[in-house]
Amino acid sequence: MTFSIIGRCPETGQLGIAISSSSICVGARCPWVRAGVGVVATQNVTLPALGPQILDLLDGAQLVPQQALDRALDANGWSQYRQVTVLDSQGRGASFSGTETLGTHGAVHGEQCVAAGNMLAGTAVVETMARAFENAPGLLAERLLAAMRAGLAAGGEAGPVHSAALQVVGDLVWPIVDLRVDWADDDPLGELERLWQAYRPQMQDYLTRALDPTAAPSYGVPGDE
Repeated sequence: MTFSIIGRCPETGQLGIAISSSSICVGARCPWVRAGVGVVATQNVTLPALGPQILDLLDGAQLVPQQALDRALDANGWSQYRQVTVLDSQGRGASFSGTETLGTHGAVHGEQCVAAGNMLAGTAVVETMARAFENAPGLLAERLLAAMRAGLAAGGEAGPVHSAALQVVGDLVWPIVDLRVDWADDDPLGELERLWQAYRPQMQDYLTRALDPTAAPSYGVPGDE
């Protein structure tokens, strides 16, 4: 029901995820990012708690991704239904697909990325996504979206997808990119890319407003001087 790519930019240290699903509101349950710590995709029969739990273990217990993933799965049970990918702040990855993962599924570890999916049109989808991320230029958000486009072109999910999300963290405690399409009858990834194109020119302005209001550009609203 879902395919995703988690990735890290070695130049900036940014971490991020792009994800799409046939289910509604995938961005509310499956993507988890924490600045300076890691990024998690928890999908298939989703247990959202796995995201923050794994990030806590990476951060507080300072475990490597596979250790954090294994410990969180063991603590919660029903691991046979889960599909989870993890990437830490150093770019080390881990993945798990339980025996009850739906349909054609798989996970591929690439350079600074992990791509995974279930109910896929074919196993080549996630391989294509990882290679596309590795070869894409630009900002991390754009590389993640390029990987999703490549996965969709390779067949994507076996059925239609209806929701999509994109999250990126940098040096700050809040995401610098947090965009969602909770439902679209057609092409949620296209809608997500249009959101990104609208948001990208304003991204730095929102950071400036938060960190130094005196340097903030005009808000462009009535009463703004």
